[in-house]
Amino acid sequence: MFERYIYILNIALEAVFLNKFRSMLTALGIIFGVAAVIAMMAIGRGAQKDILDQMKLVGVNNIVISSKTEKKSSSDKSSNSSSSQNQSQNQSDSKQSSKFSPGLTLLDAVSIKQLIPTVDKVCPETIYEVDVIKDSKRSTLKLTGTNPDFFSVFNLNLVQGEMFNEEQLVEGKPVCIIGNTIKSHFFPKQNPIGKEIKCGPIWLTVIGVLSNREVNEQALENLGISDYNNTIYTPIQTLLLRYKDRSLVTRNTLQGQGGYWMRGSYVVDEGDAEKNSRNQVDKIVVQIRESKQVKPTTEVLRRMMIRRHAGVEDIEIKVPELLLKNEERTRNIFNMVLGAIASISLLIGGIGIMNIMLASVMERIKEIGIRQAIGATKRDIILQFLTEATLISVTGGLIGIILGIVLSKLIMGLTSITTIVSPLSVILSFGVSATVGIAFGFMPARRASQQEPVASLRHE
Repeated sequence: MFERYIYILNIALEAVFLNKFRSMLTALGIIFGVAAVIAMMAIGRGAQKDILDQMKLVGVNNIVISSKTEKKSSSDKSSNSSSSQNQSQNQSDSKQSSKFSPGLTLLDAVSIKQLIPTVDKVCPETIYEVDVIKDSKRSTLKLTGTNPDFFSVFNLNLVQGEMFNEEQLVEGKPVCIIGNTIKSHFFPKQNPIGKEIKCGPIWLTVIGVLSNREVNEQALENLGISDYNNTIYTPIQTLLLRYKDRSLVTRNTLQGQGGYWMRGSYVVDEGDAEKNSRNQVDKIVVQIRESKQVKPTTEVLRRMMIRRHAGVEDIEIKVPELLLKNEERTRNIFNMVLGAIASISLLIGGIGIMNIMLASVMERIKEIGIRQAIGATKRDIILQFLTEATLISVTGGLIGIILGIVLSKLIMGLTSITTIVSPLSVILSFGVSATVGIAFGFMPARRASQQEPVASLRHE
């Protein structure tokens, strides 16, 4: 019995190789269909990984409170058509300007932590650019003032040293934690712990080094996060006491000029003159205990901040996780559409196999008659043609897998799109290609088996 199946397989292989060009054309639909499915699934997996990585960057269940930037009108082209709207806007602005808001402050962060029970961690951030000097090396880097909650909220770990202690936080000690890139640049061959690095006019003692965190440049721009590897972190009290505190009122700020106090002497900072310089902190990141509490807590925070800011709505609240989930949902729909389109290619490939096999049956009627005359059963004829169709689809599937993997690598190499070829996509596409061959090869095989032996032998 086994020898009978081997004989049928040999006949099928011989028929496929005798018509190499036709067999290749028959397999083209399967080849491109499998390649398209693998490439689309690789793009989908890559997009999913990007979303998960970005979620790790922004943290889980986080709410970001930042100051609302004032927008100036660029032109007066539509002044006649929208004069009433401008008038109402001016009235609204005048009402807002009549009230005084202190902007984002450390007291806002303290109040949020103390008054809202659903809040787990709160980390204020104040960011300045400073000239960093160590020996003969100099760079302009970001100096971020924050607290220890910042590192747990954003899943940042130390590879060396220790976290800020209570004394350093309260008294504003000149200490810092540096990113991994800064360690490699300024301390390439030495242990940075206990060493000093000059950040602006202040010498800070390095007490910790962060582990390396790979961050996509597009993610940095889209999510508004900093490059953790290339940032220096210091206690926020250190930044406010030893560098600058924008909440301090000085003679120049009263005169409408930008500026800040630095170690008792006034220094003009033109960058602060362009933005709302009264904000003591740039943003406050609030981490909520449970995901289901994020939306209601967001509304509570909005009302609380407006009340604390004397009724002035000068803050904006974002929930990065919700934005990323919406983006993930959109990408999933897009990938499903692309996958459906790619699957249609497999369907078309199966139809192609059926058409070619039907044509092959018509061409080989006499051969079928001879086989039946020497003792081949209907089952043998079905197995022969079904084996031919399966061989074509399986071979096309294998070629398609190779092409799909190569195509995925090309997409990642030529564009910024991340692609991940998973074993599941390879197994699935190969299984579908084999199934398509069997399903669409059965009809021609059955038709071949139903030929009358006498009529087949007389066929010209």
